[in-house]
Amino acid sequence: MPFSIATWNINSVRLRMPLVQRLLEERAPDVLCLQETKCPDDLFPTAAFRKLGYEHIAFHGQKGYHGVATVARRPIEIVEKRRFCGIEDSRHLSVRVKAGGKALLLHNFYVPAGGDEPDPEINVKFRHKLDFVAEMNAIRADHDDVSGSILVGDLNIAPLEHDVWSHKQLLKVVSHTPVETTNFEAMRAAGGWVDLMRHGIPLDQKIYTWWSYRAQDWAASDRGRRLDHVWSSPNLTSLFLDYEILREARGWDRPSDHVPVIARFNLD
Repeated sequence: MPFSIATWNINSVRLRMPLVQRLLEERAPDVLCLQETKCPDDLFPTAAFRKLGYEHIAFHGQKGYHGVATVARRPIEIVEKRRFCGIEDSRHLSVRVKAGGKALLLHNFYVPAGGDEPDPEINVKFRHKLDFVAEMNAIRADHDDVSGSILVGDLNIAPLEHDVWSHKQLLKVVSHTPVETTNFEAMRAAGGWVDLMRHGIPLDQKIYTWWSYRAQDWAASDRGRRLDHVWSSPNLTSLFLDYEILREARGWDRPSDHVPVIARFNLD
């Protein structure tokens, strides 16, 4: 069986645990990375995950906001819970997991959304987002013959023209402004990361992982954005099989506005 990693901004893990359970029962990824868990560590639903066969759990949470968690069916080792921009927000967690004879360093990120006004001079949230992405330059795709790196998460930026429903209409909308997309792609390239969701996929093919709650009929309007990402070190691209965007999850009962992305590798 391929080794699989799912990433999902769940928008409150306790509120949407039934949806998480459905994903784990139907797709059974080896590892699940959650963002925006909105849950302090002492209230994380560890028992529910263990009941589902996910015995290995790491979390970096806080009350009511942000938060990331990584759960797995195989052992994981917590490596780091990095602080960015001198702020104690829970937005990063890295673990090490073994698959196919390789030690994989797996980064789980929740990048700040950035507010509504794309001007760092008047919007401190947007300034924070730009600074956060700049600090992500320190996260490198380390690898050698027996190791590799994977980075997943809600990175809150749709970098390419066809990662949004309308490139022209979103150029001044936070998540797709030129300052964000240019810095984001420069950071990815400088770190040696490969964008697996665009690996072998035509650049003119639309890819979305998020649909706004504001849309009266999200499926009919289909005004999506690719805010969730899967990257890897170059030595894992030959082992990358495919990925699935679970679009139907946007229509589940009381859904997140993001949907799961599941990446599969030729690793056991």
